[in-house]
Amino acid sequence: MTVEILYFAGCPSYEQIVPRVRELAQDAGAQVVLRAVETLEAAEAEQFLGSPTIRVDGRDVDQTAASRTDFGLKCRLYRDAGEHSPVPPETWIRAALEGRDA
Repeated sequence: MTVEILYFAGCPSYEQIVPRVRELAQDAGAQVVLRAVETLEAAEAEQFLGSPTIRVDGRDVDQTAASRTDFGLKCRLYRDAGEHSPVPPETWIRAALEGRDA
């Protein structure tokens, strides 16, 4: 299993989540890969919804991501239960690592 953290250098939010994702991935026996997205063209090709984007085996931890098309070089906001956060809820990451819906 592979966990990708996609980010762009101008956004500090990804640095906040990297240590926790590494811990969760290690517990699940998964490998973590950091991937910089550097151009708008790359953002569109990667379907990059902003930094940080976390994918487990290619699937975004945000279940609504597949229906979105607002790709670009930007900091990402996650919405859960009416709250906004610059990083996804840990429950989403755990669910993705366990192969279930959050």
